[in-house]
Amino acid sequence: MHSISIGEIHIGDIADRLTLIAGPCVAESEELCMLIARTVLEISERIGVHYIFKASFDKANRTSLHSYRGPGMERGLEILQTVKSTLNIPVLTDFHEPWQAQPVAEVADILQVPAFLCRQTDMAGAAGLTGKCVNVKKGQFMAPWDMKNVVQKIEETGNRNILLTERGVSFGYNTLVVDMYALPQMRGLGYPVCFDATHSAQRPGAGGTQSGGNREAIPYLARAAAAVGIDTLFMEVHPEPEKGLSDPATMFPLDKLEELLISVRDIDTITRKQTKSGA
Repeated sequence: MHSISIGEIHIGDIADRLTLIAGPCVAESEELCMLIARTVLEISERIGVHYIFKASFDKANRTSLHSYRGPGMERGLEILQTVKSTLNIPVLTDFHEPWQAQPVAEVADILQVPAFLCRQTDMAGAAGLTGKCVNVKKGQFMAPWDMKNVVQKIEETGNRNILLTERGVSFGYNTLVVDMYALPQMRGLGYPVCFDATHSAQRPGAGGTQSGGNREAIPYLARAAAAVGIDTLFMEVHPEPEKGLSDPATMFPLDKLEELLISVRDIDTITRKQTKSGA
C-alpha cells in the first residue's frame, strides 16, 4: 500500500500510530478554532496519537438556504494559517469548486473533496494537480469498490498522496449505515483509509432545516472501525456541540474526546500488531 507523509506524520503501512483529524465542522471564529486545536493537540500528545486540525471555511451543501455556511474562503484560510503557524500542526479543509483548489493548497496540507462531489472529475483533477495530499470522502451513494475510478482520476495528475474516507452509506430516507468491510475494501485500492465517525452518525436532513444525528453512536462506530483497521480517524468536535453553527447533532463533546480516543488508540494498537504479523 502506498503510504503518505505530511511533515513528520506518516499515514499508512509505515505508520506506527493512529492519526486523528479533528476540529469544528465550520471555522466559526479564530478563537474557537484555536481553543479546539490547542486542546486536541494537548490530548493527542498526551496519549500518543498524531494530530491534524480540520475546519471548513464554507459549507456549500447545507440543508437549508438559511443555514450558516462559514466565514468564506479568504477569512477561513487566514484562520487555518493562524492555527497552523501558531501550533505547528498540519491543517485540512474541504473545497467545493475546482478553482478553489490552488488557493486552498497554499495553506492546507490536505485538501478534502466532499462526499457529494467525489465523482466530479474536475474536483478530483484540481485537487490532484496541487500536489498536496487529497482526502476523498466516499459518497453516501457509492460502493467502496467504485472509489477506484476516483483514485484513477487523481493518479492521472501524477499525485499519489491519496487518503480515502468512509462516512456511511444511505440506507432509506434520512438514515446512514456503516459497512465496516468497506474500510479494507477501499484500503485494497492501494491507499490509506480514514473513518469519519461523526458524519457516519448523521441523519441527513432529519432535522427539517438541518441534519440530525445520533451522537451516542459515535463511540461505538469509532471503536468498531479501529478494530477493523484504519489509518486515520476523522471527528468533528466542539466544546458545546448543541450551540455549534453547523452539524450540532453530531459534533462530539470536546471534554469527552480524550476518554474515547484512549479506547480507540488501544484497539488500534492491537489491530496494527495483528496486521503486521499477518493475523
